[in-house]
Amino acid sequence: MSHRTVADVMTRNVATAGPEASLKTVARSLNDNGVSALPVVDTRRHPIGIVSEADLLRRQAGLPDTEGRDPIHTTTSTDRASIGARTAGDLMSTPVLTARPQWGIVETARFLHERGVKRLPVVDETGTLVGIVSRTDLLRPMLRHDDAIRDEIVDDVLGRTLRMTPGGVAVTVSEGVVSLTGQVEERSTIPVVERLCRSVDGVVSVDQALGYAVDDLSPAADSHHAPH
Repeated sequence: MSHRTVADVMTRNVATAGPEASLKTVARSLNDNGVSALPVVDTRRHPIGIVSEADLLRRQAGLPDTEGRDPIHTTTSTDRASIGARTAGDLMSTPVLTARPQWGIVETARFLHERGVKRLPVVDETGTLVGIVSRTDLLRPMLRHDDAIRDEIVDDVLGRTLRMTPGGVAVTVSEGVVSLTGQVEERSTIPVVERLCRSVDGVVSVDQALGYAVDDLSPAADSHHAPH
């Protein structure tokens, strides 16, 4: 079994800005590339910050209106500091959080959620920018077709990994929900099958009604059981 990593879903051709880039240049790059944020990189393409549409809008909202009236809602020190920003380096958010290409989809999604960010620059072992991954990118495994999920469970989970007899367990998948029926040899195999199926990319949940021939968890029990 193989699981998708950040390298499989990240955007590799990343629009960036240097710290000296003007805010006009940043705004133009955001618009031209259809993105909502740019990693700010140094001369070695090491990320040193992130500048986003929200940063630009915060700065814009903090400027006086056409009649010279100060904005009412500029109350935080961050808002006030952004008003004087002229370059990406002035406005960018730091420190920058990054991901690695080999990270799994689940751990990366958890990291994004815990840190409350929408995207992460991806760096290699030297700290060099190699991509960017967003919440939308991490949802791609959820878009896998049911047939592809079923094939992986039958071929990889039940076949190659568990080496089970073909046809012993029937697998159906609907909208990412896996249903398992049939019989396994040993009772202790059932939670293993469930766990491995849940780990397949695109699986939402697993329902099972599996019976077993041998109750290896309870030696005194009858050796033949109906599906549970």
